[in-house]
Amino acid sequence: MAEHNKIGTKGEEIALEYLLSKNYKLLEKNWRFKQKEVDLIMMDKEVLVFVEVKTRSDNFYGNPEDFVNIKKQKFLIAAAEQFIIQNKFDGESRFDIISITFENQNIKLEHIQEAFYP
Repeated sequence: MAEHNKIGTKGEEIALEYLLSKNYKLLEKNWRFKQKEVDLIMMDKEVLVFVEVKTRSDNFYGNPEDFVNIKKQKFLIAAAEQFIIQNKFDGESRFDIISITFENQNIKLEHIQEAFYP
């Protein structure tokens, strides 16, 4: 596995542990629809949350959340719409980003709720 893939997988594990510690419930991990993927699909009480996890080894090229551009947002929205249809979900939903940076021996995690809107 390439190093950037290992960092991404580790970031998703850290994000999942974090959300579970906040009493979110995991519905799906790495849920795919065609070429689109949602890293984590969670429930925050009654709210369906689609979570994009961005992990970087440093901030040299910018903060991880800066890489969730309009194109990525459109992919996530399309996948979320399909998930909602397939699961006949009728309720509130939102898109969150979890930004993780490995700074030396420290992990910096930022949870951005309602990061963007469809």
